[in-house]
Amino acid sequence: MNAEFSRTLSLLRQEHGVSQRTAANALGISQALLSHYENGIREPGLAFVVKACEYYNVSADFLLGRTMSRDGTTIIEPEELYDSSNEQDGSMRGSALAMLSKKLLVNSVALLFDLLGKVGSRRAIRAASAYLSTAVYQVFRLLHQAPGVNNPDFFSVPRSHFDGGLTGADMVCSQVELTDALADHAREKGTFPDMSNDVLAKDYPVLYQSLLQIIHSTGARVNKLPGKQENK
Repeated sequence: MNAEFSRTLSLLRQEHGVSQRTAANALGISQALLSHYENGIREPGLAFVVKACEYYNVSADFLLGRTMSRDGTTIIEPEELYDSSNEQDGSMRGSALAMLSKKLLVNSVALLFDLLGKVGSRRAIRAASAYLSTAVYQVFRLLHQAPGVNNPDFFSVPRSHFDGGLTGADMVCSQVELTDALADHAREKGTFPDMSNDVLAKDYPVLYQSLLQIIHSTGARVNKLPGKQENK
């Protein structure tokens, strides 16, 4: 069974606000067996998967971690899209992939800042902006310096400081500031927008698909990292 199954099964139950006993009764199994499924100790049969999908109103692909879309819509990797290109020499592949990547990021950032705007914390907005701006800075600087012919004085931060990770440290500081800003907002009983799957899909039918794509591809990449594999 897919490694994401047990995690998704547990999260769905918690999301619906039901106890293991209630869910187990509805699914026709014992609470102990459901606990084993949710903790990855045992693997269920196909009949249980079907019942769970009906009970939580999700697709089998979502329950098995094959897609981030609850209705089973497949999220296609950019590489898969362009492997089937009719371009013989591949001359358009890079620009097409760049265009898709840009749209995914632009749409996702637009959604994020709309949500941050609804939160209403200027401190959080500034921190998020700083974090993402530094990421853009780093990508452009790496691109700029790669040919070895562009003037390094274009940037005020010395090359040695950049190569030493100073801008990366700035991103970490911005992340800490964002975390603290959101925590303070929550502590002060500030409002947060509804970020459930159904609401986001309804309010942002186009933008949300881009965010789902990034969540899916980033999660798959991170889960392949050595440290992640050792922790499983």
